[in-house]
Amino acid sequence: MDPTGAGLTGLVWLALDGVGHPDDAPPDSVWDQALPALRPLVEAGHALDATLGVPGLPQSGTGQACWLTGRDAVRVMGEHFGPHPGPTLQRLLREEALPVRLVRAGGRAALANHYPPGYFAAQARRPRSGCFPFAFVAAGTPLNPPDVPPVPATLGLNYADPWPEMLPPDGLTRLGERLARAADRYDLLACDLWFGDFLGHQGRTPVSPDVRRAGQAYLARVDALLAGLLGAGARVVLTSDHGNLENLGVKAHTLARVPLAGSGVELGAVHPPDIVSGGRMIAGWFGLGGENGGG
Repeated sequence: MDPTGAGLTGLVWLALDGVGHPDDAPPDSVWDQALPALRPLVEAGHALDATLGVPGLPQSGTGQACWLTGRDAVRVMGEHFGPHPGPTLQRLLREEALPVRLVRAGGRAALANHYPPGYFAAQARRPRSGCFPFAFVAAGTPLNPPDVPPVPATLGLNYADPWPEMLPPDGLTRLGERLARAADRYDLLACDLWFGDFLGHQGRTPVSPDVRRAGQAYLARVDALLAGLLGAGARVVLTSDHGNLENLGVKAHTLARVPLAGSGVELGAVHPPDIVSGGRMIAGWFGLGGENGGG
């Protein structure tokens, strides 16, 4: 399928949450381990600014909205804002989020995350959706699409401290292979991998051994999922909205630059080197780069 005439289909978007670029990580970070698929991909890509020249720590709401729309959502809000989009960001996402624009152009998009019944019950009590599920629902696409293998945001770790392994890493590799096959039926499949930010918020000094182990295990699972995708020939883009997990010596977000990396896509130059330009680049692969204007 090629609704836009741009020739790009079957893109899998691994949208990390709270994972700063390894070049801006302190020594002995979660990046300092064997990551044979992830580390070379990230090092061959870009390290982009998430602060956008605005004081304060970058947040998920505005950061993810930048990636999804190619607009400077921080200036739309007047500040870094998150984690959940409020009315202003929701309006921006309804109008300009990539899945909305893709579906409007006749394309197919889906969010691959698995959402358990508890998620829907919580949303019914108090709607507080993240930017990615909000944008895909705004596009008219269902959560838990039946023809897409469900991706757990924890990537096989238990949700509770000390986050033991519930699924071996090779299970994530097989999941990546299945996801690559499912991507043949779509223009865009996205994975909202927010658990990295959750673990990053467990940071403190001195770093807890359990938190370090869980953070390393999570990034190793991103590597395993990516290895399955790349091994099956998938076209992949990997991003992050702000720093956090790369520095477990602090509880808060960080000012670290974030990765934009990919396989099977043309990264080219990013000017200026920030997440707004990164969002425009992704939209441009689908022939949608110019529709939403500037900042």
